[in-house]
Amino acid sequence: MKTTIVIPTYNEAENLRALTTALLNLPISDLDVLIVDDESPDGTGALAEELSREFAPRVQVLHRPAKSGLGTAYIEGFTLGMKNGADYLVQMDADFSHSPDYLPHFLQRIDKYDVVVGSRYVPGGKLDERWSFGRYLLSWWANSVYVRLILGLKVRDATAGYKLWRRSALEKINLNRVRANGYIFQVEMAYLSEQNGLRIFEYPIYFEDRRIGQSKMDMRVKWEAASRVWEIRSRYGPLKKNSSIVAHQLETSEK
Repeated sequence: MKTTIVIPTYNEAENLRALTTALLNLPISDLDVLIVDDESPDGTGALAEELSREFAPRVQVLHRPAKSGLGTAYIEGFTLGMKNGADYLVQMDADFSHSPDYLPHFLQRIDKYDVVVGSRYVPGGKLDERWSFGRYLLSWWANSVYVRLILGLKVRDATAGYKLWRRSALEKINLNRVRANGYIFQVEMAYLSEQNGLRIFEYPIYFEDRRIGQSKMDMRVKWEAASRVWEIRSRYGPLKKNSSIVAHQLETSEK
């Protein structure tokens, strides 16, 4: 079974080689990496090309002509990955906030589920200790109260950006209907997963602050994402009860 990891990049030259090497060294057979770069001015695209030659054919690059948004980066990456025969598709950040070490654990559970979510808000999930109390409170409130209350989601980490998808799950969602393009893309995908009755498993992860480089998630982006939650409700309507099965990882001894 082929697994394709889709990594959107914008100014991630300092992280990309180390992350790509770590992913390719995982004990996962038939794994490849698809880098989707939005014409990064720091040379990320050129480095991605270098990695694609060095690790051919396991690394591919999709160059986009401008900074076009997280949502479309994933949609184009997923679409190309499926066209190239991927059975499973992974979405993750390029900055090591999402540890590659969790992927084998995700794959152990995908046989019983349609999507495995790397969750910060289930038992065993943690945020970087360097987060301020205010930042933690805002993130917790947005996921555990605000989004779940407005949309009726069961999943506890609605803005999670680390996920393993079955190909069939993405086909059922139908990526052509996804409209969100910024960080609200994560919420829309969570909503559509539950609306389509997907079996969802939340696996606890430790979310580490980026090691190198500058975060793109500033306050303006956060407030824009919060306001667009109402657009999702308006577009699709409230979720039906029992629309999806959501399970949570309770055992943490294997982490």
